[in-house]
Amino acid sequence: LLPRLGIVHLKDVRAVGGHDTCVHGEGVVPVAACVEVLRQGGYLGPVSIEHEPFDRDPSEDCARMRRELSGLLGRRPASVARRVRVGIIGCGNIGESYGRQLSSYPELALHAVTDLEPARARAFERQFGPRAYASLDGLLADPDVELIVNLTIHSAHYEVIKSCLEAGKHVYTEKPLALNSQQAHELVELAVRRGVRLGSAPSTWLGEAQQTAWRAIRECRLGTPRVAHAEVNWGRIEAWHPNPAPFYEVGPVFDVAVYPITLLTAWFGPVREVTAQGGILYPHRMTRENKPFTVASEDWTCAVLRLESGLLARVTSSFYVGGPDVARGLEVHGDLGSLYMDRWDFFDARVRFAKFGEPARRLALDVPSSGGIEYARGVRDMARAMLADRPHRCTGAHAAHVVEVCEAILQSARTGERIALSSGFAVPEFPEKL
Repeated sequence: LLPRLGIVHLKDVRAVGGHDTCVHGEGVVPVAACVEVLRQGGYLGPVSIEHEPFDRDPSEDCARMRRELSGLLGRRPASVARRVRVGIIGCGNIGESYGRQLSSYPELALHAVTDLEPARARAFERQFGPRAYASLDGLLADPDVELIVNLTIHSAHYEVIKSCLEAGKHVYTEKPLALNSQQAHELVELAVRRGVRLGSAPSTWLGEAQQTAWRAIRECRLGTPRVAHAEVNWGRIEAWHPNPAPFYEVGPVFDVAVYPITLLTAWFGPVREVTAQGGILYPHRMTRENKPFTVASEDWTCAVLRLESGLLARVTSSFYVGGPDVARGLEVHGDLGSLYMDRWDFFDARVRFAKFGEPARRLALDVPSSGGIEYARGVRDMARAMLADRPHRCTGAHAAHVVEVCEAILQSARTGERIALSSGFAVPEFPEKL
């Protein structure tokens, strides 16, 4: 059952077949042994623990059990012979999500961290344990750091990644790989010359919902796929993010349209032609602290991509349109049927299939998902690839092609030209169930 577990609930009882809870350690249920099985199997989902005595306050007992089980879950499986030592650059808004996820992977050891604001690095050190370095140079000089995870702002990606590659480190970066195709391809070539790995988010195409949808496509349930629609209505970043200006410097194409573009190119191969329209709809904005800033890049675009497979994809991206009732989904239509995903990013997104002329029915996910986005899944895949001496899946070449597509969307929107693309990448094989 382990690969299909979504939630685990534990309850110790006084007698087999009974329901009366007892003081932790005095019952018949081997709670610690159950947790050890979960730990050895790599379970990452939630664990709940029940105490319901009617004769006492169970608070202290619950706290003691939680401390004990947290200690068990915090240990690494003994079956993992070696762990890849990771250094993190940047402890901003997404840093905590990466920290939690990376800390849970048995293949990885969080070893070092740095940030432009040393206080943030020290806070990350206190929370997750890696050594905090005062500078990037200090972290890169650490010979024990094997793999760098770059979580800096978009505009810093090229320089930071280049420094890491030149230092002989493997690199996995948050998206985008760079802000123009020349720099992106340069980084790919540098990684090859230095003999190190380069990978990039988004890795959401490795999610359970995304793999289930991909399997339906590969099984030809849609027939020949001819048209795809992706909605990337991300709303107004300033409504929730503490530092929205860097997002508007690059715009929604580079920040969020990369998700469905990466997904579609993983499924159907490279883009060969781009046509787009767009503009700045709402240039003057205010942060949550009522500080004004000006939008520097298109906050709305609509692009048509012609892929090498023949698929035509319409991708709409926006930092203007948003809200709970606005679509953020993906549709793929073929000769025999259509596939619908409510979201292209969530690993537990609803996936539906409809034969032509019939209502859509929900598909059960190949592997149940604990939900949301596992941002660091691409890092874990790279670590596994390093340990197994196999290629990793979220490659720099794929990410560089996506950068070229994003660049072409903005160029076409500004000039009205139809842009031809020639770069390519090794189309990934259908991934293992993760």
